[in-house]
Amino acid sequence: MSGITDLNLLLSGMKPNLVEGEFVYCTVPSSTLADHIHLEPIGFFREGEGVTLILPLEAARQTGFPIAPAMRMITLDVHSSLEAIGLTAAFATALGNAGISANVVAAYYHDHIFVPAADADRAMAALQALSAAQATP
Repeated sequence: MSGITDLNLLLSGMKPNLVEGEFVYCTVPSSTLADHIHLEPIGFFREGEGVTLILPLEAARQTGFPIAPAMRMITLDVHSSLEAIGLTAAFATALGNAGISANVVAAYYHDHIFVPAADADRAMAALQALSAAQATP
């Protein structure tokens, strides 16, 4: 099933969803990734310096990983194509204009935006306003 590529449809139908819980980014040496899978990361990415894990805050806390900054995850509940043009730029601009940093993970079906926990409500408002503005003719 292919995703939506039309930017107007993506923005008007993106339905931002604030996911329950807080998350943190941590890093471990690539050679120890298998030792950390039991922490159930919601994402990981291999870089030259190590593997970045996106972990639930409590899992990171229990293992002694640094827990700052705590992030909230906003999932855009629209099936965006990996080839869609402009979606990331549009929501990054809206969040940037609101003074909110964003870390984005694009997965097969959805985009997931990690924002500082203290800014989650403002981020939701900015994304909802962006979507509503696009839906208005």
